[in-house]
Amino acid sequence: MYKKIFIYLILNLICISFANANFDIKARTAILLDYHSGEILYEKDADRKIFPASMTKIMTSIIAFDLIKNGELNLNDKFIVSENAWRLSEAGYSSMFIMVGDQISVENLLRGIIVSSGNDACVALAEGIAGTEEEFAILMTEKAKEIGMEDTNFSNSSGINSPDNLSTVRDIMIMSKYLIKNYPKFYEYFKEKEFTWDRTGGDPITQGNRNPLLYKNLGADGIKTGYLSYEKYSLASSIDRKGRRLIAVGSGFNSKNSRSKQSVKLLTYGLTNYDLVKISNANKPFQKVEVWLGKDNYVDVYTNEDVYKTIKKAKKKLLKVSVKYEGPVEAPIKKDEKIASLRVVYDEELVGEYDLLSYKDVKKVNFISRLIRSLNYIIWGDV
Repeated sequence: MYKKIFIYLILNLICISFANANFDIKARTAILLDYHSGEILYEKDADRKIFPASMTKIMTSIIAFDLIKNGELNLNDKFIVSENAWRLSEAGYSSMFIMVGDQISVENLLRGIIVSSGNDACVALAEGIAGTEEEFAILMTEKAKEIGMEDTNFSNSSGINSPDNLSTVRDIMIMSKYLIKNYPKFYEYFKEKEFTWDRTGGDPITQGNRNPLLYKNLGADGIKTGYLSYEKYSLASSIDRKGRRLIAVGSGFNSKNSRSKQSVKLLTYGLTNYDLVKISNANKPFQKVEVWLGKDNYVDVYTNEDVYKTIKKAKKKLLKVSVKYEGPVEAPIKKDEKIASLRVVYDEELVGEYDLLSYKDVKKVNFISRLIRSLNYIIWGDV
């Protein structure tokens, strides 16, 4: 009986390994990130140049969010719609349907960009912030370089056809992670399923979010679709399942249906084949370290960041965590001083090393106490 069970488990593991080795996504280029650990779980030609299409609008939004954060822009500020912006509300473009001379709040423009994917709203916001869309695109590219998007150049705010508006799925993933990490409140716009614009000179118009994953029971809360005739369909997506977040970006899907199915397939692959392990909470005591000649014999140490690792399912036993230090650590010790290292080993390979900092000050004992302790150590070996 046990022999049969054992054979079944072995065969099952072999099948899973084989399936993982042959896993593929029907897209020209794709990438999957485990958000908290920062580990790439899948990639396919992830540095190939693409036209990012409407995924460009993620950066358009980030520029506005930065200015709001810095106090240079307010959600209630209003921008006047130029004829240049209005022209992109004509047939053939996704639009918010703004009119020349409209005064529209920054918040409505942002929702028009994020939910309705309005190209006209992008130009109105860009011109309101930078004067011209060309100047705004320079800000976008500068921001891209600042956050580590090494293979990206933005030439417009909407992502419509331009030979110089270029990126990669890896860079779009970096941009998406930056958005979610730095602007969690504003990121909530990206999960809104519809936006109603009380437009001038007509009845209010309601448009649905084009992200197909928002309408599935997957935990999706963003991010942005894209389409260009040459590039075909693209999608930057993210899901949050019980505190675990994955970000997927794909481009070159052949159809809307394929974009949806293949993106779900990619995100599901990450959920079902990997586990996320939280090793340390930022700024919380992790372990005690022994102290020599201090008023305290031990001091708590901590990491200044959350430490996560992503591992394959059923492989947790291969993960080993240890604290390394030359100890006991001699007092005095200052709060936040590095006194040890946290080492993370997976399958006998070092996969991470992090500073462990003192949780508090530890003062040195007086001369008499130091003398007594030193004598005890010499005689008894007792520190």
